[in-house]
Amino acid sequence: MNANHRESSDPSRTQQITLRGPAELADALPFMLGFHPTDSVVLVALDGERGRFGGRVRLGIPRSPLEWASTADHLAECLVDGGAKGGARPDGIVVFLCQDPAAGETGRVVMERLRPFAQHLRIACGALDIPVYEALCISDGLYFSYCCPDARCCPPDGTPLALSGTSVMAAAAAYAGVQVRGSLRDMESRFKPSGGPREEEQRAALDATAASIVPRIIEGAPGEGREEVRETTLTLARDVLRRFANPKRPGKESPVDPTDRTGRVSGAGAGAETAEGDAADDALVGTDEAAALIIGLQDRVTRDRAAEWMEGWEGTAALRLWRVLAKRCVSPYQEHAAAPLTLAGWVAWSTGDEPTARVALGLALHADPEYVFAQLLHQACNDGLDPESLRSCLRSERDARTAPSAPSAPSAPSVSRRVRMRATRPQGTRLTLRKPGRQTGEGERRSGAGVRPSGPATGKPGSGAPRHGGQRGSRSGR
Repeated sequence: MNANHRESSDPSRTQQITLRGPAELADALPFMLGFHPTDSVVLVALDGERGRFGGRVRLGIPRSPLEWASTADHLAECLVDGGAKGGARPDGIVVFLCQDPAAGETGRVVMERLRPFAQHLRIACGALDIPVYEALCISDGLYFSYCCPDARCCPPDGTPLALSGTSVMAAAAAYAGVQVRGSLRDMESRFKPSGGPREEEQRAALDATAASIVPRIIEGAPGEGREEVRETTLTLARDVLRRFANPKRPGKESPVDPTDRTGRVSGAGAGAETAEGDAADDALVGTDEAAALIIGLQDRVTRDRAAEWMEGWEGTAALRLWRVLAKRCVSPYQEHAAAPLTLAGWVAWSTGDEPTARVALGLALHADPEYVFAQLLHQACNDGLDPESLRSCLRSERDARTAPSAPSAPSAPSVSRRVRMRATRPQGTRLTLRKPGRQTGEGERRSGAGVRPSGPATGKPGSGAPRHGGQRGSRSGR
């Protein structure tokens, strides 16, 4: 049914894969996203005569059926518009609805309950003249097809998914070095407050820190109060960053670049991907320190300068620090998590970890849907743009600021300076899907170059007094 061409980053490791029917299509979904998309609707574009898997959009399934029609219209428009910006509309779409059964439900009950949503999605895509080749529901270890009427291959009670690691897609992914990080729920939990007795302590520290910092920004001499807070925040962040590279020497600067020859951070807990590793990272940041960093990062220029820690040992350590800070944004400071979550998404994308980037940026937009930097990065990441343009800009800003000839007085980048995110085809996986008898002409999608992260991405100065977020604290830019 489906021809699938897959490439690794090494041209010598190019291989051809054939996906035969809905079973292997369902098995391919986690490898396309990098995680199992729990409670999600996913639309994947098909491009060209051979049906290469192109752009994709994912969203949590709305709880209210009253939202399904508008959500379907929005998702279809996002996917089609994204392809149009790149110069080619999709030739087809595959729909996935993924949801675990609630108590007392079976996979078939979930499938029937979501059937109207699947129909809304098919209608929305059809209204844009894009056919839906397949619509699958994945629930309780089973897949169900909304499109295939043949009970021999798609029985109404569902078909078990392939055992983990046994499919041709799993073998190809292992060969290409593609990893599935677990479920979306598990990945999101690493960025969310976990509760416990320390939560009240962290809340009190955030209250006290906000009461101390905000007056210094608002009531001080023009520019001086905010600049003092900015430098204090960045100095503290640098000190804490070193702890993640040298856990045995907290708070002390190391005269040696704390990386091994592979660029990985040395020291205990480096690259930790377990609950124990996250707990060890959390222990490296004090309650008052976390509060000072969270409140300080609400300043846009501070955040943009912190974004310069994006590669090498700094990038690895920064991702762990931003994850800790996001988990410390306890109620009612959830909106403040947008800054560390966006920084985490940026570092993950910059270092090639797109699944983590999408999860972190999605959470940032959930915390603050109007957070501009997160919006731009999320769009750029989903459009397959190259982060090197933004990395290059941040390096230039850092070099200009630290050059001996730079003026002694702190200065922000020019408002007119913008980053042009150039479109490139990302290395790694390329998937294709062939529909028998469909001859539409081969046309590769080119990612659009129209995303221009001005201001937030290039460090434009904030304007006006800090904006209060929620019930406490302050936020002075996006």
